[in-house]
Amino acid sequence: MTKTRNDIRNIAIIAHVDHGKTTLVDGMLKQTKVFRENQAEMNQDTILDSNQLEREKGITIFAKNASIHYRGIKINIIDTPGHADFGGEVERVLNMADGALLIVDSSEGPMAQTKFVLKKALDLNLKIILVINKLDKKDQRSKEVLKLTEHLFLDLSKNDEQLHFPVIYAIGREGKAYSSFEDFKQNKSQNLIPLLDKIIDFFHGPNVSETDPFQMLVTSLDFDSHLGKHAIGKVLSGSVKKGNELKLFGKHESSLVKVEKVLVTEGLSKLEVPEAKAGEIVTLVGISGAKIGDTIAGKSIEKALPRIEVTEPTLKITIGANTSPFSGLEGKYVTSRVLGERLMQEVETNVALNVVPNPNGNDFIVSGRGELHLAVLIETLRREGFELQVSRPEVIYKEKDGKTLEPIEDVIIEVKDSFIGNITSEMGGRRAKLLDMKSDGSGNTHLEYKIPVKNLLGFRSQFLTLTKGTGVVNTSFHGYEPALEFNTKLRNGVLIASDSGTATLNGLEVAQGRGVTFIYPGTKVYEGMIIGLNTRSEDIEINVVKEKTLTNVRSGNDARGILLSPPKILSLEEALTFIEGDELLEVTPKNLRLRKRILKKDLRYKSKR
Repeated sequence: MTKTRNDIRNIAIIAHVDHGKTTLVDGMLKQTKVFRENQAEMNQDTILDSNQLEREKGITIFAKNASIHYRGIKINIIDTPGHADFGGEVERVLNMADGALLIVDSSEGPMAQTKFVLKKALDLNLKIILVINKLDKKDQRSKEVLKLTEHLFLDLSKNDEQLHFPVIYAIGREGKAYSSFEDFKQNKSQNLIPLLDKIIDFFHGPNVSETDPFQMLVTSLDFDSHLGKHAIGKVLSGSVKKGNELKLFGKHESSLVKVEKVLVTEGLSKLEVPEAKAGEIVTLVGISGAKIGDTIAGKSIEKALPRIEVTEPTLKITIGANTSPFSGLEGKYVTSRVLGERLMQEVETNVALNVVPNPNGNDFIVSGRGELHLAVLIETLRREGFELQVSRPEVIYKEKDGKTLEPIEDVIIEVKDSFIGNITSEMGGRRAKLLDMKSDGSGNTHLEYKIPVKNLLGFRSQFLTLTKGTGVVNTSFHGYEPALEFNTKLRNGVLIASDSGTATLNGLEVAQGRGVTFIYPGTKVYEGMIIGLNTRSEDIEINVVKEKTLTNVRSGNDARGILLSPPKILSLEEALTFIEGDELLEVTPKNLRLRKRILKKDLRYKSKR
C-alpha cells in the first residue's frame, strides 16, 4: 500500500547553463539558516560548485545534493549541470526527484539546454515550477520569455496536466522571489519565501510503500578515503538500517551485501542515521561493488529495477601514456597501466563516458558527450599528476538499415548585428543549415542552425575570435542523420621544430616570418614538436633552436634588436580541436605541447608514400 510522505520534498534544479540555478540555491541555503551567521559560506557565491574546475569555468559539472528545512518539511535539493556536455549527470539524478524548478533567464529565454532538461523532466512525469530569473537585467523581457516557455511546454508535454505550471519571478543573486510580475514591479518581496512556499504547496511528497521490501536504484556514487565507496539513491520502498543484509543486482549478476552505514543529507553535510525510510535520498556505505544503474534491494526481491539509460556518446578520442622525449619529466603518473586504472575508475561515476582498450595500440579509446566533457576529464587527470597524450576528437558513427548515420547538433547563436557576416560565412563553410534568423531590434541577432558534430569541432574557440568575445553560442544534441562527406580543411599547415634544444630569439624570428608561433624564447622543444601555425596550407620544418651565426663581417642589421610578436597560447579545448589526425596533444601537469605522431621528418615522409 502506497502513501504520500508529507514531511519531505525531493526537487531538482534544472536550467540552461548560466541561467542562475546555483546562485538561486545559494539563497535558499542561506535564508533557511543552513549556515550560522559567522560561517564562511554566508559570504560565498556558488556554494555547491565546490570543485575547483567548476569555479574556474563558472559552470556546474557534477550534480550535487543539499537539503534545507522549511515549514517543518525537509526539502532535498538536487543541483544539476546546465551544459549540454554534462547531460548524462542530469539524466541520472532526475530519477531521484519528484518535481523540478525550471530556471529561465528573463533576457535570454529558453535555450537549447532548457529544452533538453525540460524534456527529460517531463518524460519522468515530474511536476514543474517555472522560475523566470534575473529580473534585474536591463534587457529583461519576462512576458515574452513566459510565452516562449509556454510554447516549449506545448511542444514537449505528454499530457494536458503538464501544461499547468505555476510561475515564480526571481532575482537570484539578491535572494528575492515574487509570486507575480506585478509583485516584482512593486518590490513586494525581500526574500525567497514566495518560492519556498510554492515548493511546499505545489510539489507533493514522494509516493512510497513503507511495508514493501527495501528497494533503491543507485543513481550516484561517491568515494571517501576512510569509508570507501558510497552508493546514493532514493529509497523507493521499505526502509534500510545499518547492518542490513541486502541484494545487489549488477548488470549481469546479483550478490549479497551488508550495509555498514546509512547517511542522509543535512545542509551540505552527510549525517549518519539509524534508519532511512521510503522517499528519502540516502547514501549507503559498504556496498563496494555498486555501480550506477544497479539495484539494491531486500533479499526477497527477485528482479532488478529498470537500469538508468543515458544518451550515447557522440565523440571519441584516444588517451595514452606520454611517449614524447620529455616523458616522465613533469608528471607523477606516467605508465599506461596506472592511466588505465584511473580511466576505469572514472567510468564508474561518469555515466556518459565510455572507456575501452584500443585494439590497435597501448592507449584507450575514450568516448564522451562533447568537446568540453572530454576536456574536463583530461584537465582532471592533468591536475592529478598524470602525463598523457591525446588524439583529435572523432565523431562516433552508427550503422542502421545499411546506412551510416552521424550525430547532429542544434546550434543557437546570439551575436551583435555587426558580426552576422562573420558567423554566416563560418557556418556556411562548415555546411551548417540555417533554420532561423531574427533580430531583436536593438542591435542583436538570434540564429539557429543544424550541423553535423564533425563539422562543429573547434567552432567554439573560433566563435570567440569572430565575435571578439561578445557572442553567445549554445548547442544541444539533435539526433542521428545519414552521414555526409566533409573534406574541407579548416586549418593551415603547422610549423614544426626540426631540431631539439631551447628556442632562441633568432629561431623564433625566422618562424614568425612564416606564421604564428605558440612558444616563448627559452622554451625547450624536441624534433617533431609543433611550435606554430603556418600562413600556408602545408607543414614546414623550422630550426627554432638555431643561434645567430657569428662572423667577422659586421652588417648594418647587427645592431638592431629582435622584436617578436607575443605567442598564441592555446587553451586545452582549443588545442584538442586544433590538432589533425597525424598529430597528438601532449598533456602534463606543467605544459600542453602539440606534436606530430611521427616525430622524425624522414619517417613522416615515408609514411605518406
